[in-house]
Amino acid sequence: MSGHYIIKKSSAAQPYHFVLRAGNNEVILTSENYASKQGAQTGIASCQVNSPFDERYVRKETTASQPYSFVLKAANGEVIGRSENYANAAGRDSGIASVKANGPSKDIRDDT
Repeated sequence: MSGHYIIKKSSAAQPYHFVLRAGNNEVILTSENYASKQGAQTGIASCQVNSPFDERYVRKETTASQPYSFVLKAANGEVIGRSENYANAAGRDSGIASVKANGPSKDIRDDT
């Protein structure tokens, strides 16, 4: 089973966002918020294009209890999405590998 995107809507001021799920259904990337569903769809298209490239990932480390995370950016530097927090660098790097593998997926599901 391959990864897929789910477009979601909330009660936030900019209510649309998407999540990328791996083949095992785990969320591996959560997008920024968008004002419209079209914005979320454009974000997915950007993720599909940019996710395979290692230079698009910003690896982060903080002092939190699970300090490792990453951000996926577009070629223009805009943030596309963020990972969950990981306990170690190996987990973060595994998450990046999963986004690289699943990001190009054309499977988009609308949960709005």
